[in-house]
Amino acid sequence: MTVKNNVILNHNEINNKIRRIAFQIYETNVNEKDVILAGIDKNGYVFAKKIKSVLQKISDINPILCKVSIDKKNPWSDIKTSLLEEEYKNKSLVLVDDVLNSGTTLIYGVKHFLNVPLKQFKTAVLVNRNHKKYPVKADFKGISLSTSLHEHVNVVLEGKNFEAVLE
Repeated sequence: MTVKNNVILNHNEINNKIRRIAFQIYETNVNEKDVILAGIDKNGYVFAKKIKSVLQKISDINPILCKVSIDKKNPWSDIKTSLLEEEYKNKSLVLVDDVLNSGTTLIYGVKHFLNVPLKQFKTAVLVNRNHKKYPVKADFKGISLSTSLHEHVNVVLEGKNFEAVLE
């Protein structure tokens, strides 16, 4: 018996989730001038760019993108960001990733940003898989999904057809 891939979020649903998360970020930061959207490299950064685009349309907040590079196979190694610490110091920051699985990537990202004083720190993910190994949560999430450990969620955010697939 072969298992077929299951689309858990289609293009329109992903766009709706992005819009809803952008509104939630706006509501949480309504009195802020700037909000740092720190996207974890690859899909997290693409997701952050899409949130930025919606935030610019719905609010007067200035969303500032920051690319966060974490070696997912060796997350305790040095983390690199496209912004200097001074650029996000004492600002509101949202750490963004596409999928929250075990929490390893997100917790090391959180740890990195805790070295600098921030006004507010939140996390946003498109898919929360509920397999956390670390005490980290998504403040803003598109969908929560209970899956087996053997399954994988693949998110495609580029091109003309976005989708999240359970494989």
